[in-house]
Amino acid sequence: MDIKEPTLNRMLKSDMKYRTQEQKVLAGNIANIDTPGFKAKALAPLDFKKMATSAQLEMASTAPQHLPGTLGNGSPFRSKADGETFETRPTQNNVVLEDQMAKVSDAGAKYNLSSTLLKKYTGLYRAALGNH
Repeated sequence: MDIKEPTLNRMLKSDMKYRTQEQKVLAGNIANIDTPGFKAKALAPLDFKKMATSAQLEMASTAPQHLPGTLGNGSPFRSKADGETFETRPTQNNVVLEDQMAKVSDAGAKYNLSSTLLKKYTGLYRAALGNH
């Protein structure tokens, strides 16, 4: 965790990056709607509880006796097979356009929510500092 950036800011930015990546995965699914054997993909869910509880500081060693600090996990963006689809075409393709478009809309709405929250949160900091 960076002292200069509050955890909530970091979490909202991570959510926005996640939603951007989710849009790319969904666009790939839609692009392969007619590809034989293609299986729809989805991202593993973003775990905000884990992000909030694992906030760690990166420690600087100023003496040889100091132990090294711990670093956070790698990227939360892991693709997985989309197990929510019940339809499969004779070509073994399970991409359903309506499902994918609903997920695209949902991801866009969640991105907009995170963006708005980040803007409001930043506005609170500016108001507290007297910089409207």
